[in-house]
Order: sequence, then C-alpha cells, then structure tokens
Amino acid sequence: MPRTNNTVMCIGFYSRGSMEARILAKAKRFRSRAELQEHQSKLLRRLVRYVYDRVPFYKKKFNEQGLKPDNVKSIQDLQRTKFFTVKDDLRRNYPLGMLAVPFEEVVRVHASSGTTGLPTVVAYNAKDIETWAELDARCLLVAGASSRDVVQVSYGYGLFTGGLGLHYGAELIGAKVIPASAGNTQRQLTLMRDLGTTVLCCTPSYALYLAEYARDHGFDLERDFRLRLGIFGAEPWSEGLRRQVEENLKLRAHDIYGMSELYGPGVAIECPERCGLHVWEDHFLVEVIDPKTGEPVEPGEEGELVFTTLTKEALPLIRYRSRDVSMLEVDPCSCGLIHARIMRIRGRTDDMIKVRGVAVFPSQVEEVLSRIDGLTPNYQLVVDRPGALDRLLVRVELSPRAATDVLTRLVILQRRVEEELREALGVAASVELLEPGAIPRSEGKAKRIVDLRSLR
Repeated sequence: MPRTNNTVMCIGFYSRGSMEARILAKAKRFRSRAELQEHQSKLLRRLVRYVYDRVPFYKKKFNEQGLKPDNVKSIQDLQRTKFFTVKDDLRRNYPLGMLAVPFEEVVRVHASSGTTGLPTVVAYNAKDIETWAELDARCLLVAGASSRDVVQVSYGYGLFTGGLGLHYGAELIGAKVIPASAGNTQRQLTLMRDLGTTVLCCTPSYALYLAEYARDHGFDLERDFRLRLGIFGAEPWSEGLRRQVEENLKLRAHDIYGMSELYGPGVAIECPERCGLHVWEDHFLVEVIDPKTGEPVEPGEEGELVFTTLTKEALPLIRYRSRDVSMLEVDPCSCGLIHARIMRIRGRTDDMIKVRGVAVFPSQVEEVLSRIDGLTPNYQLVVDRPGALDRLLVRVELSPRAATDVLTRLVILQRRVEEELREALGVAASVELLEPGAIPRSEGKAKRIVDLRSLR
C-alpha cells in the first residue's frame, strides 16, 4: 500500500495538548546515553545494509574500502576507514543519482542555490516529510513554543528548506502559522502587529533588520508587538548579536541548526538553558573530526561536524561532512534532555578566510564588534591583496548616537576596535566606521565577506 502524507492531518487524531506531549515524550524516551547509543547502533546497521542494497554510489564506496555491510557494527568501524560523503558527491550524482527509493515514491525535492556550481538536490518521500515535521515540532516545543502561539515563518519558501520545515513543525503542534516567507519588510511588520505574532522564525541578521526597519518606520516595538520567542538560524551568529536582537525585539532568541542535506532546519535546537544545541540523536549520528586529517576529536574539542542520517529514507547520507565548525558536549544538560549538544557554530570551513596565514571567522569579528559601545552588528569583511601581503578591512556601522560624535572621539573608537580585533584574531585589520545604513541589508542570509583577491 502506498504511503500517504498525514503530516498535518494527524493533528485531527490528537488534542493539541496530547500532540505536544506525544512529541516531547519521543524526544525524552531514552533514559541514558548508553540506551540511546545502542539505539543508534541498531539504526546504523540497518542503514548501512539499506544504502548498500539501494544506492550504487554507496555500494561502490563500501567495496572500495573493502567493507561489507555485515562488517559495520558501529560508527567506529566506519571511522577507521576515512569513509565520508561530501557535497561534491551530490553534485557529481546530480540531480538524484543517490536516491535510495524509486523516483515514483518521491513527494518533495529541495535544492541549494547552486551559486558555487551545480545545485545539490535533495529528495523526500512521504515518511521523510512526516519525520522532518516532527523534528521541527520538537525544536519549537523545546524552545518554548506551544499550540497557543502565532508563528511567523520569515525564512524563504521554495527550494530553500528553511520556510517549509518550520511551517510544518508549527502546524503539527497546532500553532497558528503565518507563512510570510522572506522579504517585503513593511508587510512582515504589519502582519506581525495586526495578527499578534508571538514566535518569529528567520535569520538572525534579518531579525535585527526587522527591528531597525520598525524603529525607522513608526512602529513601536513594545506597544505594537507581542513577540516573545525567536527561532533564528541558517547563518552563524554570535552571543553579541543575540543580545542585540533580544534587546531590540523584546523576545528570547534561540539558535536552530540544520541543512537541506539532512532534511533542513530541525536537526538541533537550544533548550531554555541555551548552553548548546541539542541534536536529535535518535535521527542523526553526529561526530566532530579534525577537518585536515579526518580523524575524530574528543568531546569538547573543536572541529568539523559530520552527520549520518539514521532515519531518512529517500536520500540518506553516511558521514556527511557539513563544513560547519563547532564542538560536541555530551555531559548531561540541566534541562533533562540527554541528547548531545553542539556548541554555537563558529563558522564554516568554506566560509573561513585566511589572512596572511591566519584563519578568520566572521563570527569572531562579530563578537568583538558587539561588545563595543557605539557600533552595530552590521559589518562586512573586505579582503584584498594590493601587494605581496593580504589586507583585511572591517567595515562597520556606527550606532545613530555615535554617528554624531566629534571626529576625535571617532578616531579613538576606531583605534580601540582595531586593537581589540588584532588581539582576538591574531592578525591586524583596518577599520572603517560607516554611517548607519551604509552596509547593504539582506532579507535572507547576510553577506559578510567580500574577497577581492581572486579578482586580481
């Protein structure tokens, strides 16, 4: 019998309260990490046989490593072989050469933008859509949302996974959903005010822009809005930016993590303790590796996140290199969840820039700028090589108050920023202080890096 997608219809079989309780109970059903890891190993063994039998790419990869499915009992068996899947594997098998189900069973496709080459296309069957919705529902509930909320989804809808994932998750818990999508900031704020939005889902940089636009266009952020919770992701962001967003929008901000290759948003979320993002380990096996050697690192050590999709059916991935830089914390969280936590994403290995041999992440710069009075979190890094050496320029906007300061005070501010950046980054950077509004705004992911070296 063919599967049908009952993701939204199933709400009718449960009261809203019982649906929330059911979803949370599944997230909390493991009593110990040993029990959870035993469950993961069972799913991994099943997954390895599944992809070996159904995906020619994985069968070939296993055979090249001299591995048979019966030889893989745990993740350690794969770690010994340097067995990885990377984004280029998806591109080389474009569009859907890594499917594990007949194309007739696919009910949804999403894709990356393809700005750096062929887009990566991902596919879902009906069961995948149900799983994805439940993962996002878990995230919303753990962060503090409920069926009583009005959830405005201001991530893009379409091939980008951000909007639809959280949309389905919010509907599953019985919340009211405003599918605002990205863009049209005036309309976003009008909807937010008139419909009483309580939960906002978007990129953190766009959340800050919404606050800025509201202030400049006659909205009263305290009187006109009922916001209490923000679910922000799709780009690395710092604690400093969190403080700015919370202060401006009068809400509590939670980081959410995901990527289209793993379903989309919903892989991990901050609980109320906000001391890392709980990864739903009954669906994902997460590791941290040294990005240069591929060797696993110890919990608490920084490296690249690697994911195995334990429950995805249409296009599962084994040891997928995310390029995201973080660390893993497995000690118990005071919230009661035993799922491991990834710390805030510091950046991406492909987003990191090397300046005179020193690795620089935009989030490092953002953290420095956010703790200095007189600046905003609106910035860009411009890297150039006018001669033999790289040059880093940090362009940052002044706050409206600081923009009226006398030249002497601005020079002192500029020197302080340069000194703190040099100390934090280990490399000198020039600083350009700009008038408010000078940095181009984005209604999606902020463009933080302009690398001019390749143009020379």
